[in-house]
Amino acid sequence: MSGDTRYTIGDLARRTGLSVKTIRYYADSGIVPPTDRSPAGYRQYGPDAAARLELVRTLRDLGMDLATIRRVVNHEVPLHEVAAAHAEALAVQIRVLGLRRAVLTVAARRGSGPAEVDDLHRLAQLTTRERGHLVGDFLNTVFEGLGDQPTYPGVVVSMTPELPDDPTTEQVEAWLELAELCQDPTFRASMRRLARQHAADHDVPGLPRPDAVAVVRDAVAPALAAGLDPTGPGADAVLTAVTSRYARLQGRPDDADLRQRLLDRLSVANDPRRDRYLDLLSVVNGWSTGGAVTPAVVWFIQALHARMPQPPT
Repeated sequence: MSGDTRYTIGDLARRTGLSVKTIRYYADSGIVPPTDRSPAGYRQYGPDAAARLELVRTLRDLGMDLATIRRVVNHEVPLHEVAAAHAEALAVQIRVLGLRRAVLTVAARRGSGPAEVDDLHRLAQLTTRERGHLVGDFLNTVFEGLGDQPTYPGVVVSMTPELPDDPTTEQVEAWLELAELCQDPTFRASMRRLARQHAADHDVPGLPRPDAVAVVRDAVAPALAAGLDPTGPGADAVLTAVTSRYARLQGRPDDADLRQRLLDRLSVANDPRRDRYLDLLSVVNGWSTGGAVTPAVVWFIQALHARMPQPPT
């Protein structure tokens, strides 16, 4: 193609697939100015006009504004710098859209009203620092007064959600529900009682030892997997294994008082929201889920109730 080739707007429209009106607008905007005019006064364009128009269309499809495009095609700013800045801006937009999608998904699933949607939106918009304050207040309430025990700082860290900078929709949804749990006064009180129960079970001489929930979980898992009836005679051996081990760990006799103590502790622990918190925590932090204790606790409470003396009627 010779260097003095000239194209009309109609020629460029046919070559690029853009409309004459669009090309004229880009020309008037200084993005693809005409090289000169014909004797009749029609605009004429040089051989690089089609390539410039293709670049303009690509950049517009990528969402760049015309002012930025003008600077790129006029070589006022390197394209790679503009691309990097634009990619970063798009990443922010994508994250914002992901948060909005998560809020709307949760709201639609729940059939939320305006007030709940406002709360969900507020929780989704919290900064990292604000999320840390919300969770920190919850965990401080749960473990207040127990920090002098060497195991609790590690427990607090293991219960702290860390939403990544680029979370998935599932992680945002999990964060929204977890944040609501952290603010629920009844859940906070339940977890506080559970923490103190755990501390009491460990307040015995010797090495660290499992608490009541851990003892039940370990012993009952095979019975659950086998579908064993907690009220049937086949559960007697499981119940005896739990109570005798718990008695040894506590340095107490395996009697009615110990079984009542065990029942009291399991009743406090029998809050499915604890398992839900841990499942949500695993999703937010990208950990594997599983290890629910509620089914084992429920099974053992039924087994224990069935074998405890009933008050006279």
